[in-house]
Amino acid sequence: MDSAAVRSDPVVDLEHVSFGYDSERVLDDVSLRIGPGDFLGIIGPNGSGKTTLLRVLLGLLRPASGRIKLFGLDVRSFREWARIGYVPQKATAFDARFPASVLEVVISGRSGVAGIGHRFGGRDRTAAEEALQTVGMFEFRGRPIGRLSAGQQQRVFIARALASRPQLLLLDEPTVGVDVDAQEQFYSLLRHLNREFGTTLVLVSHDVSVVAEEATQLACLNRRLVFHGSPEDAMRSGALAQLYRAESFVVAHHH
Repeated sequence: MDSAAVRSDPVVDLEHVSFGYDSERVLDDVSLRIGPGDFLGIIGPNGSGKTTLLRVLLGLLRPASGRIKLFGLDVRSFREWARIGYVPQKATAFDARFPASVLEVVISGRSGVAGIGHRFGGRDRTAAEEALQTVGMFEFRGRPIGRLSAGQQQRVFIARALASRPQLLLLDEPTVGVDVDAQEQFYSLLRHLNREFGTTLVLVSHDVSVVAEEATQLACLNRRLVFHGSPEDAMRSGALAQLYRAESFVVAHHH
């Protein structure tokens, strides 16, 4: 395979993926391609399978049927996990008694590069410090993680996901419990990662209007994939109204 073909591979490629717990179907025949540099927002009502989809993508759950490829490789044989960063739900739940410093939390994100049980070295520390600089948290590197605000902890966990210098970043409801100012800083950071570094972003959120404003692509999920395309097309097609059985949505845009 030549280098041009490699570059054109989707970062994520799902074909007819289904998943269920016991007799309950959570994902039903989902096919979805995410290209290099895309900023995909995944939206849908509670229980629609959004978090399950991320966990299936990461190989944490095995689908009942279908095929998943990451960077052109089958997820079952994929080993290049340093190329993928993941910020799970409620990553910011540390209290003041948690003993790790900010830098220690971030450097732990290098385990995908260094290997489990590997002693972190100078290169790992440098990568962790660069990630903290990217998210504007370098000055807090020595502070206990539990003594930061929810918004600051959120940025630290994004830095942890960035420490391996991933090409794909998955975020699951990352703004829950974070104040409005911190949310704006967070989305500014995502724009920077996407536009300046070309990081492919996949963001799961319940905040439809904000995601429709920030993301370049929307995936509307309700166990099945209801829509995949631009936010503008989602509005025009009535996909959002269908997804939530509502009359209309207002989507703001920066000019």
